[in-house]
Amino acid sequence: MISQSFLSTRRRRLIGSGALAVFGSAFARASNAADDRFARFSGQTVSFCVPDHPHYDAMLRLLPQFTAETGIKVNVARENILRMKHVQLAGMAKPQSEFDLVTYIVTWKSEFVKKNLLLPLESFFKDKQLADPDYAFGDLVPRYVQNIGLVGGPKGYLPGPGARLYGLPYGAETSVLAYRRDVFEKHGFAPPRTYAELSALLAPLRERTGMAALTSRGQSGHNCVHAWLLHLNALGGQVFDERWMPLFHKAPGVQALQLLKHIADTGPKGMANFSYNDMLSSFLQGESAMYLDSTAVFGAVRNSPVSKIEGKVSYVLHPKGVQYASQSGGLGLAIPRTSARAEASFLLMQWLTSKAQDKAVVRLGGGPTRVSTMEDVSLVRMFPEFVTLKEQLRYASPDWRPIIPEWDEINTGPLGAAVHQGLTGAKPAILALGDIVRRVNEIMTAAGYR
Repeated sequence: MISQSFLSTRRRRLIGSGALAVFGSAFARASNAADDRFARFSGQTVSFCVPDHPHYDAMLRLLPQFTAETGIKVNVARENILRMKHVQLAGMAKPQSEFDLVTYIVTWKSEFVKKNLLLPLESFFKDKQLADPDYAFGDLVPRYVQNIGLVGGPKGYLPGPGARLYGLPYGAETSVLAYRRDVFEKHGFAPPRTYAELSALLAPLRERTGMAALTSRGQSGHNCVHAWLLHLNALGGQVFDERWMPLFHKAPGVQALQLLKHIADTGPKGMANFSYNDMLSSFLQGESAMYLDSTAVFGAVRNSPVSKIEGKVSYVLHPKGVQYASQSGGLGLAIPRTSARAEASFLLMQWLTSKAQDKAVVRLGGGPTRVSTMEDVSLVRMFPEFVTLKEQLRYASPDWRPIIPEWDEINTGPLGAAVHQGLTGAKPAILALGDIVRRVNEIMTAAGYR
């Protein structure tokens, strides 16, 4: 336990006019009186639910500084990331929430809002007694804000008319290809730039190095679906069309699942049961020659106690299929609607995502949330992968997956089972995906999408 500047024109378009009108006026009205915003909350304790995750390993080391600066104590409840949602749903549903600040996976945002569990953030940012005049909201990575923070716009989760801000990105991520530079140089391999090159590389890489070619998530449910989505988007596929009719069983979805089976066949032993931590560990311990997943790998390579590969890794863009595409996801911070300490919780959220603390958490092994962090010359010298990250974010889409309230049911249910059948070879990919179309249609019809 551990007791803005204004947005550029381009970034305004990216985030959405509704949210911008609120934040632009809020920060313009902010004054130096905000420097005293902590005093009346000194002595309060914020209950903060966080996951077992590399970014939050780094964050925990910052909390004593927050308490020293503000007098606000932080009581951390740490949960396994797969169990955390159920704990939060139970805690936030009470007349007074057990948690004052929660960390959520982006796929939960629409469900939490539909269940009226979260407070929108506009009023906090408009409050001159709470809002930090130097916060620089427009410096937050636009793709991260769109993907993680907004609910209620087009499709129910995209920027545009009706979108409101319910959370801030913290532990946000996109995808990147990491590879063992020393192994590739020794055996004369080049990192794959396209999906054709990636597929062709897997078998010879394993045969000539004796290592697993590419580590991946594989566990049934959310994990294997995440791995499949990484390839589906780049290969030109989507889960649904504009009328919410399934597309996942069409040619790109089948191709992505066939590739995932090839990855499993040439990958680490036991990959069919791998969570994210398992697949990351396989790369960190030198068992796998490549990693294609979350940018959380950056800090883990340097800071994880199990890493044996520091100084041996290079990074390149997520390979191109019919298009460049990369993950848009990760974690965010939100305030439960029934929190008794919502204002103090907002101050903690604002402090953690500030310019100074974004740089601080990066130095400790976390991931950047701000453009200025990725462009900081001293940090780029320390973390040259930020050059690749900044380029990769150009291809991260907030519509990478359908973040609707029903997604978790589909993701962990029929789709999670079908993808797992395909990657293990229990069913051919075309059958595994085709056999669940009826069930997914039933879920969408019952939810009123048609």
